[in-house]
Amino acid sequence: MAKRSLRASPAGIQRAKRAFALKGWTQDNLAGEVNLKTRQPVWRFFTGQPVDRQVFVEICQVLDLDWREIAADPPADFVEPGERLTPPPLTVDKLVAEVRSQHYDTLQHQCGILQLLDINRPVNIDDIYVDVNILAAVANQQWLDIAELNTLAPTEFGRVGLGGVEIPQLSGMEAVETYSKLRVLGKPGVGKTTLLQHLAVQCNQGEFAADQVPIFMALREFAEAANRRDDSSLFSYIHQTLGLTTAQLETLLSEGRMLVLMDGMDEVLNQDISAVIREIRSFSDQYHRNRYVVSCRTAAQKLALHGFTDVEIAPFSPAQIATFAQKWFVALGRAATPEGQAKAAKFVEKLDLPENWQFRQLVVTPLFLHLACWLFQGEGQFPSKRTAFYKQGLDLLLGKWDETKGVERDDIYRGFLLPQKMKLLSQLAAVTFEQGQYFFEQRTIEQYIEDYLQNLPGTLLEPEELQLESEAMLKAIEAQHGLLIERARGIFSFSYLAFQEYLTARKIVATHNLSALEQALGGLVDHITDPHWREVFLLTAAMLRSADSLVQLMKQEIDALVAQDPHLQDFLMWASEKSQAIPAEPKLATTRAFYLALAQSPHAADQFALASTLDQGVFLDAALESLLVEFARDHSRDFAYVHACSEALNNILVMVIDAGFYKSIQQLRDRLPASHHSQERLQAWWQENYAAWVDQLQRSIAEYRNIHHPWQFSPEQQQVLKRYYDANQLLVDCLNSNCEVTATIRQEIEATLLLPQQELEDREWQGE
Repeated sequence: MAKRSLRASPAGIQRAKRAFALKGWTQDNLAGEVNLKTRQPVWRFFTGQPVDRQVFVEICQVLDLDWREIAADPPADFVEPGERLTPPPLTVDKLVAEVRSQHYDTLQHQCGILQLLDINRPVNIDDIYVDVNILAAVANQQWLDIAELNTLAPTEFGRVGLGGVEIPQLSGMEAVETYSKLRVLGKPGVGKTTLLQHLAVQCNQGEFAADQVPIFMALREFAEAANRRDDSSLFSYIHQTLGLTTAQLETLLSEGRMLVLMDGMDEVLNQDISAVIREIRSFSDQYHRNRYVVSCRTAAQKLALHGFTDVEIAPFSPAQIATFAQKWFVALGRAATPEGQAKAAKFVEKLDLPENWQFRQLVVTPLFLHLACWLFQGEGQFPSKRTAFYKQGLDLLLGKWDETKGVERDDIYRGFLLPQKMKLLSQLAAVTFEQGQYFFEQRTIEQYIEDYLQNLPGTLLEPEELQLESEAMLKAIEAQHGLLIERARGIFSFSYLAFQEYLTARKIVATHNLSALEQALGGLVDHITDPHWREVFLLTAAMLRSADSLVQLMKQEIDALVAQDPHLQDFLMWASEKSQAIPAEPKLATTRAFYLALAQSPHAADQFALASTLDQGVFLDAALESLLVEFARDHSRDFAYVHACSEALNNILVMVIDAGFYKSIQQLRDRLPASHHSQERLQAWWQENYAAWVDQLQRSIAEYRNIHHPWQFSPEQQQVLKRYYDANQLLVDCLNSNCEVTATIRQEIEATLLLPQQELEDREWQGE
């Protein structure tokens, strides 16, 4: 016969006290719930003393506990009236299997589909997910100085931490398997949430951690629920989410049978973050046998979690970009698999072109790669105006990305709306770029922010307030938008060089006053020979409502580069005369550019010829110059070369029209020894006659074609000529960038490219 009283075991008392604490009641409250007139039985229950069996059972039921698990030596034959005989408790493995089965569909719906930006239908995560790589150390925890970072090429800026200082990488799955407590860091749109959802789905489907129960939670939703219920307990939140009994959840956690995925630590409001972090620390310490993965933006990593290993998601590699593109165009391109794969191949092929390196710099994250695929899907090519792509990318980072995810951030911007944020960022980009600063110390950028705030109308802040506000705004720009990021300890930069260049150009174009705009354009043109400013010129030209003033200022500055050097002016006059001597060429400027390049770089004559007009005279000059370069080399031991010389001159003769020049080349060819002569005779001819023979060929070409003019430039003149040539190339690229230039201005600039000063003045005098 069952005994008439029960008492709690020591372990049962501890579980009961935890359940009681979760309720937030007093012992009087608990006595009232059990319909007791006094709290004495409740006190006896918690002190391990005998309590009437019916009261004992009711207290356990109110606390959501199984009385058999709480009681010391519970009687096997005790069944309350109306109570069915309780089956033996589930084993842990059976409990895990049962919970996984019950929540399979819910978790699959929660994590198995993605709603991608600007796509009006969900996509299965397996159809689009690409395994990410994990940096085994956080890049901005490296001790690097600005000089080391400045050694990176512009194309490597997006991979800081992977350049000069190599950080080992492992796959995302390997990282989760290696570290039981993992915090995954990364910039906005790098794929942190998707990684956690992928882990949840893999666990749900038994592909990973099949002996654990997965739960995925957005930490901002946990914080909101905690505020509503006035209960910040993760145990309570998981208990309600999964609908388990307290005992079942306690069993799973105590046995380490849960995979707890917590997304978006950076999305929790400042007023709640401390409580959330304390609870994660406490919960993960108490139930340390489970597996935990928390995601957070890199900028918020200072919110440390005890016992967690911090890692960072690496930028996509070229192979990952290609894999993502193939999945994207098949899953979202509304095409059959072969057509989607062909579109993806075309996407990657276009992306690899030299002129698209700016796009490659950005599409190393899933967010921007998705945007690039979406734009490419409609046009079949990348936007001719990169400004549209950059603007969409900035709009995403400055608000649209958070809006899509339903995230509300703390307002640290003094009420700044999107235009004000863009103005501040444009100012920061322009002032740093003007100073040649791609990387800057934290205090430097904070001082730039202070300068901006001081110039706002109605701003009256004390120096201490100003400094505190600038620090807060830098943190907000970094944490909320990821536009400024900490590259190494205390050293910041724009997250992408493309955004610094775009915002610098935007600062110039956004000047509304006409005289101020002219002044801003004049300041830009001062950098006409600086290759670092090339992209800013192109972006400014594309964004201006009318680029007439800009291209005219560029032309004036370019012509002034060589205006005061008589020798360079003679050189330009020669090139102009040569271009006019070629009959029926389509564009004189094209031919002038050819001869200019030919005189500077004869070794590349064939390349310039292919880029020039198809005029036979231009090709003849290119072939002759290449021939002279080849003949200047030492082929004294290559006896078959004599025959090659003869064949080369035969090919030249086919293009020669002038009778005198034809006869001269023919005579030079006939002076070559026959290829069947002995090696000794050939070598003797080479030593005695070859130098004079080549000299005669040079004089003949100079006399009849005027392309072997003995132009000699000093090192300084060579540098000026190189800058002049490159600046003209930049001007042409601006004209060809779909910028708004009137037809008259365009024609005038094209007609006067590379002309000497005298001809420019003559044209101006004649009113052309």
